[in-house]
Amino acid sequence: MSKMLFTSESVTEGHPDKICDQISDAVLDAIVAQDPNARVACETCCTTGMVMVMGEISTKCYVDIPKIAREVILDIGYDRAKYGFDGTTCSVLTAIDEQSGDIAMGVDNALESREGSEAAETGAGDQGMMFGYACDETEELMPMPISLAHKLAKQLTKVRKDGTLSYLRPDGKTQVTVEYEDDQAVRVDTIVISTQHADDVTLDTIRKDLIEHVIKEIIPSALMDENTKIFVNPTGRFVIGGPQGDSGLTGRKIIVDTYGGMARHGGGAFSGKDATKVDRSAAYAARYVAKNIVAAKLAKKCEIELAYAIGIAHPVSIMVDTFGTGKVSDERLAEIVDQVFDLRPSAIIETLDLRKPIYRQLAAYGHMGRIDLNVKWEQCDKVDALLAALNEA
Repeated sequence: MSKMLFTSESVTEGHPDKICDQISDAVLDAIVAQDPNARVACETCCTTGMVMVMGEISTKCYVDIPKIAREVILDIGYDRAKYGFDGTTCSVLTAIDEQSGDIAMGVDNALESREGSEAAETGAGDQGMMFGYACDETEELMPMPISLAHKLAKQLTKVRKDGTLSYLRPDGKTQVTVEYEDDQAVRVDTIVISTQHADDVTLDTIRKDLIEHVIKEIIPSALMDENTKIFVNPTGRFVIGGPQGDSGLTGRKIIVDTYGGMARHGGGAFSGKDATKVDRSAAYAARYVAKNIVAAKLAKKCEIELAYAIGIAHPVSIMVDTFGTGKVSDERLAEIVDQVFDLRPSAIIETLDLRKPIYRQLAAYGHMGRIDLNVKWEQCDKVDALLAALNEA
């Protein structure tokens, strides 16, 4: 019997990096709502008393970026100076330019179209590789460590916002270590929660309340035992948090956004990017492919790699890795994927309905496994097509 411990973390919506992700995606949503074909690459940074929104945006519409940023900050819960950050009084700077014409040329008119092999086609907005992953450990076909870490982070925010634990503040982190035996998740070994809090509450109170109202509400009792370790605010104090405690930046939580480190990552962030950027859209497509393969029971776990060249529509490579759990060879699965899924950027955008303002809701608690949001890359609607392709001579 082989044993392994694997750990994943999540952060709350009040974490400085996640504030920035949400502002960037809120700006994207506001633009896409008016101009679905806009090109947006919007990044945000924040520190004590200040937010800066920067990037390249080409659009026919106008949006009030400082107003959007303030609304996000206030909605998260940073609405008074004693929390160390206040969306009403912080300064908001903007530094926005247009998308490079050199990039737009290849995106608007892919190489395949320019060479006459295909009709007007959208080229990939950048080169790079994107990974998607799925496994049968949870209902949403996500790895258990990141699934539980996200649920703890969401619960931490819920009990803050609904007043159950009114002394909590927006910033927080969760971490879950799961023990595996022979590649099966069997128990939770360690739970870590660090949460910003009011100055006048004791660590004993925080620990007792979080165990009762957060951990017990989320972690199934069958996964915990007398040896499960729980650490709550292990430094002993977490009053200074948010942008006052640490600067934030869009795209600095890419492992939190995906699979908690259980799968490989191409390195590209999601938030603030419109769907012509394959960093985002192709990563969603790769998750869509991997999830349908696992849902079809063609593998117990599956990782997909897609790679693109800027200005070219078709992926330059498709890789499938089922880690020895596949019903057929990985090479055969790659052939089936190429047959069943259209992985050109324009097709991905249409199939996954990516020209809608759906992005801010994804900017915290993960972009993958979000069955609660009914996003299309979490649908298992290609199972029959995969099985049919497999059975073809």
